[in-house]
Amino acid sequence: MGRASQAQAEENRRRVVETASRLFRERGTQVSVADLMKASGLTHGGFYKRFASKEALIDEATAHAFGELTRLHRDGLDRHAGQHDAAQRAVIDSYLSVEHRDSAADGCPVAALATDMAREPEDREARRVYAEGVGDFARVLATDEQDGITRLCTMLGALVLARATKGSPLSEEILATAHAALTETG
Repeated sequence: MGRASQAQAEENRRRVVETASRLFRERGTQVSVADLMKASGLTHGGFYKRFASKEALIDEATAHAFGELTRLHRDGLDRHAGQHDAAQRAVIDSYLSVEHRDSAADGCPVAALATDMAREPEDREARRVYAEGVGDFARVLATDEQDGITRLCTMLGALVLARATKGSPLSEEILATAHAALTETG
């Protein structure tokens, strides 16, 4: 069999980055290269032809996950053009939902990657991308009445706790309580 075309090689790389982005959010960055390549439908041996190291893939997959988050926010704001309160409510409704709690692989990289990023060296690209993404998300959440950091911390904490208590009634109560705190009108 011949070597893959340039287009196929680029497609394979994209598939690995997308798969890594999902698996890292679902299971953490400790996922093995072998498991990651298998989930991508590719052989383990081709990994280092595409990436200099697993750390380079973590950097790229983190950037990909935050790119998805940015597109999601932009789409939500576009759907509610001129209606900032409705856009804010849509973000909160989606974020503090049972569906989001149960689908970490497709969910928010802020919550899913927090502990992994805390363990990364400060000079890593993934940490820089993560910190920038957190700041961007907080700016999206800011209102005239409340700063975005407070809102993000409330949402993030609730999601992490709801995931950790999934299967108990406390999980849904955490989501509902945080949602009410963020959406109550004075």
